[in-house]
Amino acid sequence: MFDTTLAPVRRALLSVSDKHGLIDLARALDALGVELISTGGSARSLREAGLPVREVRELTGFPEIMDGRVKTLHPQVHGGLLGRRGIDEAVMAEHGIAPIDLLIVNLYPFEQTIARPDCTLDEAIENIDIGGPAMLRAAAKNHAHVVVAVDPADYATLIEALRNEGGTSLALRRRLAAKAYAHTARYDGLIADWLGAQIENARGEPFAPTLHLALRRARSLRYGENPHQAGALYLEAGAGQGLAATARVLGGKELSYNNLADADAALECVKAFQRTPACVIVKHGNPCGVALGADIGAAYQAAYACDPTSAFGGIIAFNQALDGATAQAILAQQFVEVVLAPDISAEAQAALAKKPNVRVLATGAWPAQATPVRELKRIAGGYLVQDSDRDTLLLTDLKVVTRRVPSADELRDLLFAWHVAMYVKSNAIVYARGGHTLGIGAGQTSRVISARIAALKAAEAGLDLSGAVLASDAFFPFRDGIDAAAAAGLQSVIQPGGSLRDAEVIAAADAHGMAMVFTGVRHFRH
Repeated sequence: MFDTTLAPVRRALLSVSDKHGLIDLARALDALGVELISTGGSARSLREAGLPVREVRELTGFPEIMDGRVKTLHPQVHGGLLGRRGIDEAVMAEHGIAPIDLLIVNLYPFEQTIARPDCTLDEAIENIDIGGPAMLRAAAKNHAHVVVAVDPADYATLIEALRNEGGTSLALRRRLAAKAYAHTARYDGLIADWLGAQIENARGEPFAPTLHLALRRARSLRYGENPHQAGALYLEAGAGQGLAATARVLGGKELSYNNLADADAALECVKAFQRTPACVIVKHGNPCGVALGADIGAAYQAAYACDPTSAFGGIIAFNQALDGATAQAILAQQFVEVVLAPDISAEAQAALAKKPNVRVLATGAWPAQATPVRELKRIAGGYLVQDSDRDTLLLTDLKVVTRRVPSADELRDLLFAWHVAMYVKSNAIVYARGGHTLGIGAGQTSRVISARIAALKAAEAGLDLSGAVLASDAFFPFRDGIDAAAAAGLQSVIQPGGSLRDAEVIAAADAHGMAMVFTGVRHFRH
């Protein structure tokens, strides 16, 4: 059945900063008999490619002025984009305005400019596009008759429609119009946030007065936290590899909200260990086993041994490529929801394919140094915003506060346990020895209860705590947590310090012959 909403394309205006795919698009349009109009650098690129192109200044009868600041803000352009077919022909004819049926525009690279550390205010201002957003809004508003494209990924769809149908459908024009408005909204939001931040930073305020979110839906999820809740994954612009959100899904069932939340928790924890093979097993947002090893197979076995009960149905992350032998060991030993690593070997993929419900994610390599970001948490009526938590603690930062000084082996274990505690929900207690967690107490309303739970888990797993170390994400408000750790056989403690009862807590450690170091930094995780 013939689509009565089809709109032909006889004249197109192309003016792009990102010229990816421009020449191929223009050649296809020219072959279809479409007249090409362009500006500045885009016109030059088309002409160099041997394509016939009419410059906007020829259309408007007015030259580009002010170093190109003013070139498309003219009735010949905006009248051509906004003219309603069947309504405005008389006024367009009166003023000699020809309709423009297709607009291809993307905007000055403001985001890339401000991302440069040496970017000046003047450079940023010069990369604020004015004519581009005005044209995009005009064409998108008139999408009943005009088609607009801001993304080179849509060029092929556009050409296919013109070749096969002789025009664009209203459904396609509407979809691309919505995309154009999203493009300009994000662009304006970036400008507002960046410029506002410059003003606020000059006043000593680290946060801009407004915050604009522009996220792209990457996929719908099986459901949210519970089956009666819908869920979806949205990505930030520029989200690269090395993330659970952008990982390649190599096998398994569709991902759920909880799968991705736990995969993210596991991956971010395992990233704390760059040089040594490491494994993290997460259950319900908390690590239940973390270990270093000579290889990832040994690391997995040690992480699993920490809490085999909680590992059932868990999410397992590695900081090195997953090999076939380790994949087979996982499947032989436990039920797993998600396995993720920078890469998954062909042998590992073949082994995991035998369990079609296991989601297999390859994240790609991640940078050695994470870029600081802002974190958002939704509360009723608004959002809490903070800088992401980072840990730069070095051995030289530690302050020994007890009579006994920890040994070199204890110091290594203390730093290991401290890194793990950073990813455990508060109140967090981590027991460790030899680069392996032995017991983890997470998310309790009392720190001493977390300490007791960590010891209970170690006992259930048959793990001896004698000579182990303890990490606490925040200070001990009372000595009872130290007494509980000493009773379990622990010898060293790492904690922030800063309690009104620090002297009492230190005295308890001395009474038990324990070593204790203060970090001066806490890592609450709610």
